[in-house]
Amino acid sequence: MSAVDGNPSLRASAISLGLRANWRQFSLLVLINAFVGGMVGIERTVVPLIGSEEFRIESTTLVVSFIVSFGVIKAFANLVSGHLADVWGRKRVLILGWLFGLPVPFMIMWAPSWGWVIAANALLGINQGLAWSMTVIMKVDLVGPKSRGLAVGLNESAGYLAVGVTAFLTGYLAAEYGLRPVPIYLGVGYAIAGALLSTLLVRDTRDHVRLEIGDSPREAAAIGFWEVFTLTSFRDRNLFAASQAGLVNNLNDGMSWGIFPLFFAAFGLGVERIGILKAVYPATWGILQIATGPLSDRWGRKGLIVAGMWVQAAGLFLTAATREFEFWLIGSLLLGVGTAMVYPSLIAAVSDASHPSWRARSLSVYRFWRDLGYAIGALSAGVIADIFGLSWAIRTIAALTFLSGLIAALLMRDSQPGSRRTNDK
Repeated sequence: MSAVDGNPSLRASAISLGLRANWRQFSLLVLINAFVGGMVGIERTVVPLIGSEEFRIESTTLVVSFIVSFGVIKAFANLVSGHLADVWGRKRVLILGWLFGLPVPFMIMWAPSWGWVIAANALLGINQGLAWSMTVIMKVDLVGPKSRGLAVGLNESAGYLAVGVTAFLTGYLAAEYGLRPVPIYLGVGYAIAGALLSTLLVRDTRDHVRLEIGDSPREAAAIGFWEVFTLTSFRDRNLFAASQAGLVNNLNDGMSWGIFPLFFAAFGLGVERIGILKAVYPATWGILQIATGPLSDRWGRKGLIVAGMWVQAAGLFLTAATREFEFWLIGSLLLGVGTAMVYPSLIAAVSDASHPSWRARSLSVYRFWRDLGYAIGALSAGVIADIFGLSWAIRTIAALTFLSGLIAALLMRDSQPGSRRTNDK
């Protein structure tokens, strides 16, 4: 053990904020989050089709029930992740997330009934809520207040690019070898690699938070979890605007996850071409966040958030109104562009409005509301589809997405990127 490792004061003096100073750990966390995203990507194309084709489930609401279990569990895992990160440390929570993720691909491959798939997605929700939350929080810890948009953009880019690439690969493999088990082998590799890297190479970032608190112009207020929850949920106008936009963003993502494969298949599209459409959306979302995250640092958060919600709405309306692969492809591109504008900007906006001493908890509350959107979107879209049809489910979610952008336009007050405001309630 080195002298720096054994002496807390020397270790603290060796800590510095910024991407350049922490690029090795930052890059490692980018790679790990790609594996986290890949765990979701194995489900984007094939799992809804497993429900409808292998288990012969006719109810759309029942088919999307696996997304409901995923969304609810992930939301609550997000909610506790910030508190656990502050108490146990970021690294321990990250490893715990991977331990919950390891059984998931095996349960999907060998599931004898749809209930096993639902149970697997409950475990996947815990994996995503803990592991993805930690990669976001740790990157924000590492870079400090000046580059939050860049940090979040790179993190989310890696995760959702992996979702898109994996969705394409599983579609291709399913067309060649069937829906199970071959396409799900990818998930086994992701889970093992993510768990090993997190255990062996990741270092905790709580010392970076202590350094930022020491450099903060404002003293840390004594603030409990319930106050953080109410601030983030509705008392602070910026945090409320971000939380509702995050919820609706993932509401339409949950709808597209469950409804789009069924919608495209209903018009005769094969699983390989469905895989292309399901890959284009998250891949576009992932790649463009490399640009939109830093742009939010320069331009501010609000404009990207509002415009991004409206671009998503346009993509959804186009998808519902057309019946040709080429137009569906454009709709998927628009959905990806809009989400790329919104996703890193929202997390950065929440970070701006939160003090470093309770930022992890505020991000956890935001992610609770955001990922609860998966469950709400999948369930509501499934019910609407069963009553009125798949097209009407997509149109309804598109209208809600446009309305969410309008709410953000009216309520959100943009701040100088990198600043923190907590008194505007």
